[in-house]
Amino acid sequence: MHTVGHLLRQWRQRRGLSQLDLAIAADVSARHVSLVETGRSRPSPDMILRLADQLHVPLRDRNRLLLAGGFAPRYPERPLDDTALSAALDAVRRVLRAHEPFPALVFDRRWNIVLTNRAVDPFFAQVAPDLLRPPVNLIRLGLDPRGLAPLVVNLADVRAVFRSRVSRQLAVAPDEELTALYEELLNPLPEDPTGQRVDADVVIPMILRIGGRELRLFSTITTFGTPTDITVDEIAIESYYPADAQSAAYFTR
Repeated sequence: MHTVGHLLRQWRQRRGLSQLDLAIAADVSARHVSLVETGRSRPSPDMILRLADQLHVPLRDRNRLLLAGGFAPRYPERPLDDTALSAALDAVRRVLRAHEPFPALVFDRRWNIVLTNRAVDPFFAQVAPDLLRPPVNLIRLGLDPRGLAPLVVNLADVRAVFRSRVSRQLAVAPDEELTALYEELLNPLPEDPTGQRVDADVVIPMILRIGGRELRLFSTITTFGTPTDITVDEIAIESYYPADAQSAAYFTR
């Protein structure tokens, strides 16, 4: 078991901060930060969370810091359909419904799909059944040859976007399962010739070839702004928008 000081030092170094940088941000002395990291001072739970907040530590890992410091976890983790999260679930469902007829889905920190709207269903019809057994992983679904990969014209672009997003996510908070997924599906190849690349002035679209026509889509990500529950902290809503009039007409029809 790592001490809370050791874990805080790891998070500080991961963020590229000096002890003085962290001390100034948290409004404490650099000596106090040093004493906490070396175990010569036992921080209170409030001090642990104060430092964790300045280090942008995810809620799940804040609980680990508290446990390492000898304190009870502060942040609960409940299923999204728990009655305590009913307001959050209602908000998520409203976003999904309001986005129809365009596709939108919710995924967790490991890119497992939690919810979708009805516009996503037709795309799943062409996917191998074993890929749709829970938990359905969005990255695997998008890149597996038995999933959506054969429909994606610019698969190299999509793979690069996934790679960039997961790399940033792992830099913020390392995760063994997500690292394994990255190594399996996203490790850069000497040459990645899969699919054509496209030039884009504003955003890189995902281009799907369905029924002899090409659909061009781009996406936005929505997250909760002030979560205090781990489940709510770790989910994101990805909403897809048509990038041209032809793609918009396909969905509205």
